[in-house]
Amino acid sequence: MSLSTTSLRSPRVVVIGAGVGGLAAAALLARQGLDVRVIERGQQPGGKLSQLAVGPSLLDAGPTVLTMRWVFDALFERLGQSLDEQLSLRPCAVLARHAWGPEERLDLLADLEASVTAMADFAGPAQGQRYLAFCERAKEIYDTLEQPFLRSQRPTPWSLAWRVGMSRLPQLARISPFRTLWQELGRYFPDPRLRQLFGRYATYCGSSPFDAPATLMLVAHVEREAVWQIEGGMHRLAQSLAALCQRQGVQISYGREAREILLRQGRVCGVALDQDAPLQADAVLFNGDVDALRQGLLGQPLRQAMGGRPLTSARRSLSAVTWHLQAEVGGFPLSHHNVFFSDPADEGYRREFADIAAGRLPAAPSVYVCAQDRTGDPMPRHSGQAERLMCLVNAPATADARPLTEEELLLCQAQMFARLTQAGLKISPSVHPLQRTSPQDFARRFPATGGALYGQASRGWRASFQRPASTTRVPGLYLAGGSVHPGPGLPMAALSGQLAAEQICAALRSTRRWQPVAMPGGMSMR
Repeated sequence: MSLSTTSLRSPRVVVIGAGVGGLAAAALLARQGLDVRVIERGQQPGGKLSQLAVGPSLLDAGPTVLTMRWVFDALFERLGQSLDEQLSLRPCAVLARHAWGPEERLDLLADLEASVTAMADFAGPAQGQRYLAFCERAKEIYDTLEQPFLRSQRPTPWSLAWRVGMSRLPQLARISPFRTLWQELGRYFPDPRLRQLFGRYATYCGSSPFDAPATLMLVAHVEREAVWQIEGGMHRLAQSLAALCQRQGVQISYGREAREILLRQGRVCGVALDQDAPLQADAVLFNGDVDALRQGLLGQPLRQAMGGRPLTSARRSLSAVTWHLQAEVGGFPLSHHNVFFSDPADEGYRREFADIAAGRLPAAPSVYVCAQDRTGDPMPRHSGQAERLMCLVNAPATADARPLTEEELLLCQAQMFARLTQAGLKISPSVHPLQRTSPQDFARRFPATGGALYGQASRGWRASFQRPASTTRVPGLYLAGGSVHPGPGLPMAALSGQLAAEQICAALRSTRRWQPVAMPGGMSMR
């Protein structure tokens, strides 16, 4: 049934995927009076915002902290709720702890003056002032792009300039889209360790700092603004969003897989499931990796109607190898958020990403460690008993072309533990076997990705304009999630869901067969 069909019933929207983008859109659409159903192939909400069991304990297996909380404050408010009433959030005083060796440590702190002092103590007095200049530049880039890019439908370079306005064109020129992040960091940080520290923000978008545009400096500003932990773990956010959906009347079906998005006369008309009768729909929101549509996983007719070619391995974002374990630790004062860098000498950091670009696991990897039982306090307390850890190494997303062998994965594990030991961290695993997740595991969970965790890599100035928009060339089909505009990460995925919901409501409203429900704090229809 098409969007323009006269009917007394509320229009029906089927959302494929219960990731953060899909849940945000589903709740907003139901709040406007639409009949919404979410189909999720897994057994829990959240998509990559998931949990993993190690013995009797559950560990976060995706994002480990929350940034840009204003996105979720606004979302919950639109749904008639308060984020603080639904979840207990705690700000981190230590944004991240970084180490290069037993005596080489540097904390980035929420207190700017304290971070300036720490920088000066670590890399010399002049570096504190250089860091201040970097923070100002990162904020300028963020302020320039927040409204016209992050909060708006996907722009073109020309429409972005128009949205920014003539008076702010000089600021737009200063976002440095034609320089790489690594090149621009060299202007502020002569110390290669600090270029590593701030270059790692490119990996938040699944990209290499040597390829990613300098505009990603804005990520440093986002993290410096505030980093939050959620009491009970990050998966609580997914559970809360799912509960909000159901409170709005959304029906969520877990363990159901969408087999095909059905078309009638070139327009979306429903979704065929792995079992049961097809679901009729006036609109379908796909909250999965867009490459699944380009590869025909949701039907060859849709693939032909969509057009476009699937991403090559070279254009995909990074994947990862992760290890979840319970262990007793000592020798290094872990915070919640920790990064153990490879040796920067002799272009060591560049070689790390060159290995990944060549389809190999890095020979000398940097390692991220989330100590999930610790807070982001300067001296977090812990019981001395076994605690929950997630360790992560960046990896190539080539699971469909060349899966990593068991020998390669075990070697990477040994190198990962060696890196931590070199920095002074001693880990004594508990009796419960550690749980490893490889790129091929991610590829099975997220079809058509090859294990890529962030969709398309941010490579070059055009990357920001190449992510698909929330609307498609197929009438009635919409997109949300980390592989579409405005990009990966929890806040971006939530924004993508909001943008898709706005487009769906605008399309329905234009038929004059339906009007959105009026309510205080209702969804923007710009």
